[in-house]
Amino acid sequence: MGWGQKRKGQADGQTGGWTEGVRFLEAAGGPGSLVPTLRASSHRQCTPRLRRTERPNVFIPTSPSAPSPGQEHLEEARHPTLHIPPDGAGLTRHHARPAQSPNTLPFPSPLGLRHLPQSPGGHSYKVRWSKVEPGELRETLILITNGPQARGYGPLGGRARMRRGHRLDASLVIEGVRLEDEGRYRCELINGIEDESVALTLRLEGVVFPYQPSRGRYQFNYYEAKQACEEQDGRLATYAQLYQAWTEGLDWCNAGWLLEGSVRYPVLTARAPCGGPGRPGIRSYGPRDRKRDRYDAFCFTSMTAGHVFFVPGRLTLSEAHAACRRRGATVAKVGHLYAAWKFSGLDQCDGGWLADGSVRFPITSPRPRCGGLPDPGVRSFGFPRAQQAAFGTYCYSE
Repeated sequence: MGWGQKRKGQADGQTGGWTEGVRFLEAAGGPGSLVPTLRASSHRQCTPRLRRTERPNVFIPTSPSAPSPGQEHLEEARHPTLHIPPDGAGLTRHHARPAQSPNTLPFPSPLGLRHLPQSPGGHSYKVRWSKVEPGELRETLILITNGPQARGYGPLGGRARMRRGHRLDASLVIEGVRLEDEGRYRCELINGIEDESVALTLRLEGVVFPYQPSRGRYQFNYYEAKQACEEQDGRLATYAQLYQAWTEGLDWCNAGWLLEGSVRYPVLTARAPCGGPGRPGIRSYGPRDRKRDRYDAFCFTSMTAGHVFFVPGRLTLSEAHAACRRRGATVAKVGHLYAAWKFSGLDQCDGGWLADGSVRFPITSPRPRCGGLPDPGVRSFGFPRAQQAAFGTYCYSE
């Protein structure tokens, strides 16, 4: 199902409140001239953006040799993009250049380590790296150093280490970047009176897709929505990701959970069945009861290391699983198909089974006899009977 398209017979969402996203649109003068969705409040923040790949290593440097704002760069083997606030007012895109080593992505933070006193033997400060958890008023500790020694904490700490390129290098290396690694990080340099800290945001380049189960709409509480996205090779989207998707054309009338615990839905064309007339923007129900209230989910996924391909035929769901196994693959998940459509330009005018029992097909070049819809997207036939032998299948191979 494409952006802005609703399955036949599917009910629209209810009226909610507008968010501040509408003011961004007004400031830009309308849908044809949207302003960037990410704003920096300080020249000391930077917002790298990359795609999830097979085993990328993310470098978060905090060294005196870091370039000044507007001069930052990145190196990555799979051509990501980087967003840097050049002067605290907007964002500048920098392109990748070949990496010195495979799967390495550095992004600098101009933290003033040069101003901290150093002992003749090396470090005279401690470094504390943590991750700010969205929707929760807490930070998760990742790594602490004590002189040359460093200790990791928690699941992320097992994949994190200090780079130590030189004696003033407090850079963090995250190995095997995952979807859940996206977010806000804080580096604190502890040196008695002269403590200093800086916050950075790591963003994955990806795609947001609405998701509901075969039982119909509004079946998930927050925790069930979170699990459903993870089962489809995704995670619950953040508000920033939903807003970005809205600027790229996502129009959807069913309300869904976001990672922060709020419930929202994006509207490009205001209409009576979708909250009534008014401005375009993000409709908000605000924070909801995570156990009691039930809605759909907005999931987020990024580029995968594998490959999605179509197997034609008139197959049942069980036959679809067998067809993929014979080819050394598995039936693709919904997130796999969206990632292939977004990043690989997968265009297939044939409905195919997916692992959750739904039937969908991706379109990058809309045409009259291929779904009949004007925009690119992933179309959906819903959830046919598993015994219905009428579709091919989309397989996913690592």
